[in-house]
Amino acid sequence: MAPRGRRVSGFTLIELMITVAIVAILAAVAYPSYASYIVRSNRSAAQGYMLEVSNLMQRYLLDARVYTDKLTDLNTTVPANVVSNYSITITLQAGPPPGYTITATPINSQLSRDTLCGTLTIDQAGAKTASGSGTTCW
Repeated sequence: MAPRGRRVSGFTLIELMITVAIVAILAAVAYPSYASYIVRSNRSAAQGYMLEVSNLMQRYLLDARVYTDKLTDLNTTVPANVVSNYSITITLQAGPPPGYTITATPINSQLSRDTLCGTLTIDQAGAKTASGSGTTCW
């Protein structure tokens, strides 16, 4: 028991509740922004890999005179941060001239979070498209 005339230091319950409320408000504002950043970051990683595969496809065409639909022929593997969020496929188009389309289809949590852009594609001419309604996907 504290002697009379001395005040016990510490936080009151009201002060603690105000602090918790401020932290909750900050978290409610920050989390959606953070989640959006993660989606854009995952999409950017997939786009970078798709551009790398597109370059490898052009090099493969120079060497073999045809395109390939196998990533193993290009001596590349899908990076871990891409394979956990996107399924990468290559579709060949018969010519003349021959062509290809590289497709990144979102999977797992990226599928439900990235509804604006959806599936990303790039072809042999460098034309980039997205299946969603977003305008800043590429």
